[in-house]
Amino acid sequence: MRELSSRQTFLVKWIVPPAWIGAFGSATIALWYGATAVPLTDTRLRWLFPVVWLLGSLFIYLNCVRLKRVRLDGSTLLVSDYRREIRIPLRDVEAVTELRWVNIHPVTLHLRRPSDFGERIVFMPPTRWFMGWLPHPLVQELRDLVHQERLEAIHPSAPPPQRPLGAG
Repeated sequence: MRELSSRQTFLVKWIVPPAWIGAFGSATIALWYGATAVPLTDTRLRWLFPVVWLLGSLFIYLNCVRLKRVRLDGSTLLVSDYRREIRIPLRDVEAVTELRWVNIHPVTLHLRRPSDFGERIVFMPPTRWFMGWLPHPLVQELRDLVHQERLEAIHPSAPPPQRPLGAG
């Protein structure tokens, strides 16, 4: 069995959202009611905090709360929300995509049919330091595995494709 998700998934899914939403929300409320060392008198700046709080909370929900833990067992994905776990055959994956502009590089598994967790499974791949905008190698590896599963489903006795001599 191979872990595909980052070890930080639990932290990013369950600890960061309530901490950020709670801390920023508390600061926003404190600013609105003048419970800070420096009262905010500029109305425009005062409205900026609730807007940032709401947009930030939405961003955190979309990129953190819906993360799943994903493991690979042969040709089956084991997907967990830390409360329950489901099995999804690789052949049920339609596409594999990633968002490189979000720092955790969330990977999305687009399914052919809905699972108990929906039509899309989003997970955080292992962290790679200083790789910036480069695609995560796990994405291409998953695409190759899905493609291989499709080939085996179509031609169960077909041998794996052969590389020509000298091909790197």
